[in-house]
Amino acid sequence: MESKKVLILPGWQGSGPLHWQMKWVEKYGYQVVEQSDWMRPLRGDWLARLDDVVSDIEGPVYLAAHSLGCIQVAAWAVISKQAPKVKAALLVAPSDVEAPPMKDVFNSWRPIAVTKMPFLSTVISSQNDPYCSVERAQFFAKSWGSELINAGPQGHLNADA
Repeated sequence: MESKKVLILPGWQGSGPLHWQMKWVEKYGYQVVEQSDWMRPLRGDWLARLDDVVSDIEGPVYLAAHSLGCIQVAAWAVISKQAPKVKAALLVAPSDVEAPPMKDVFNSWRPIAVTKMPFLSTVISSQNDPYCSVERAQFFAKSWGSELINAGPQGHLNADA
């Protein structure tokens, strides 16, 4: 039987020990895709790092992304020759880096890739996420060809939620 690999893609500033992603790492032994700079994330650097990690994996890959990690997966899926290795992606609480409060912080992340992903994907969003409106989450899910799950009013679906 072919082994599978689950990669965890945290968002901006990484994930603390109480974040659901880090609980999954602890419980299941999943691998975090570490980035060189969590505080000043550059899209090109993050995409190259994900590509490097996936290229070293034999067999199917599954992605679990949060926040900026969702935007990373969308951009990476468009350009990477490694994307066919991915069987599915869980995209939780995508951040709208094109929204006015975030534009100056994430200028290298614009425009957001809005192309259908070449693998199955599910977007889980919240009705009151301060980093992404319901309408934008719906737009991302439709553009990416993702199933959309509305988690209700849960905030940003991080450790605080």
